[in-house]
Amino acid sequence: MEIDQIKTFLAVATFGGFHRAAEGLRISQPAVSARIKALEASLGTSLFARSRSGLTLSEAGRILRPYAEELLRTASLASQAVHELKPASAGPLQIAAAHSISVYFLPDFLKRFQRVYPKVVISIRAGHSKEVLEMVLNQEADIGLARSLNHPEVETLSLRDDPLLLVGHPKHGPTRARRARLEEVANWPLVFYERGSSDWTLTHGLFRRAGLVPNVALEVDTIETAKRMVDRGLGMAFLPQLAVGQELRSGKLATVKLLDAEPLGRSLDIIHSRHRPLRKEAQAFLHVIKEAVKESSTIRKSTRRSVRRS
Repeated sequence: MEIDQIKTFLAVATFGGFHRAAEGLRISQPAVSARIKALEASLGTSLFARSRSGLTLSEAGRILRPYAEELLRTASLASQAVHELKPASAGPLQIAAAHSISVYFLPDFLKRFQRVYPKVVISIRAGHSKEVLEMVLNQEADIGLARSLNHPEVETLSLRDDPLLLVGHPKHGPTRARRARLEEVANWPLVFYERGSSDWTLTHGLFRRAGLVPNVALEVDTIETAKRMVDRGLGMAFLPQLAVGQELRSGKLATVKLLDAEPLGRSLDIIHSRHRPLRKEAQAFLHVIKEAVKESSTIRKSTRRSVRRS
């Protein structure tokens, strides 16, 4: 049983197929097949089974998976412990972040981080979540901040929920109803943003699964532009909670609850390579961001309890 075989097993289990696992690991499909075959030979059992729904884990595969994940985690910690004996590396701490996270989450957090670690130089690169993942995998970033990412080559920590909310101006258009069916919403003027992004894909997918075609009044380049269009009463938009929290609290924008569609749930995730040791600066960044999110969560829960009591 070799580390590469374990990595490949987890990739196939995560992606549900040899082809997609090969793309994720950036190796050939025959190499994936060979590693899985060798691992199964060493264990004397099949780890996957084929069904109408595709490739699934066998009973042996389901038993192996948590041990495989723990094995990779232990290997990463061992590498980290040895790496810490070396002198600190030069150069700025490289952070890759999704566009909205760069705008609405990082500024306040970095202010806190730099109070504690004033000498750490940070370089931030923005992109879509898939681009953030690629930057981490290609060693162009020490840490990534993105949406709902799951990949066998990275450790993922979900920091908080950040769903997409249907919002509009509280005094213009249909927002006053505060509740609506998706068929009604499809006829309202809607503002879409960042074509090709995970937000764009999630929102269009919501209508597509219901067999509906949304009334796209405007397509813009950024979340902030979409928010300004909504604020001017030019349409409704599905916007990240992180981006509109302040406007919702102040009453500048209002939400509409969908009565017959699932919420567009997402998480704000922090990722780093499973196989490349983290620099001390990156470890400090992880520690501070976890503490900040924990405190923020405590404050939000306390606020909700106070509102309910009042």
